[in-house]
Amino acid sequence: MEELSIGQEAPDFTLPASDGSEVTLSQYRGRKVVLYFYPKNMTPGCTQEACELRDVNDRITAKGAVILGVSPDSLQSHAKFIAKNGLPFLLLSDEDHKVSEQYGVWQLKKLYGKEFMGIVRSTFLIDEQGIVSDIWKKVRVKGHAEAVAAVIDGE
Repeated sequence: MEELSIGQEAPDFTLPASDGSEVTLSQYRGRKVVLYFYPKNMTPGCTQEACELRDVNDRITAKGAVILGVSPDSLQSHAKFIAKNGLPFLLLSDEDHKVSEQYGVWQLKKLYGKEFMGIVRSTFLIDEQGIVSDIWKKVRVKGHAEAVAAVIDGE
């Protein structure tokens, strides 16, 4: 799968959500969507990223946008992560990583000399027409949520 680029239509998908529903990306047409992919619930970097997004959620939703988080974790794991961190947005379960592959974020990673496939932390801003308007790849967590909120605020 080639990587997505700004100006392309965001691939539509349907995934199970942390509230028990099925979420389809196209159901959000007419709203901006902050679609963020992260490796794993309860890990330090992913927890910090989720909490920083939680802290700017009101700013983002005030502009009519919505945050959706995607990881390969199970719905049960998502439920614990949401409860522990008070997350106000849905987390989607991509256990077979098909959506992560569609978005080009399922890649070969290296950690402690070992190679494995996993999610490269990435965020896509999708506009009201379903077009990718911004991409943050290989996200550094600190300050990322603020940068996303600033774009949505039009700063």
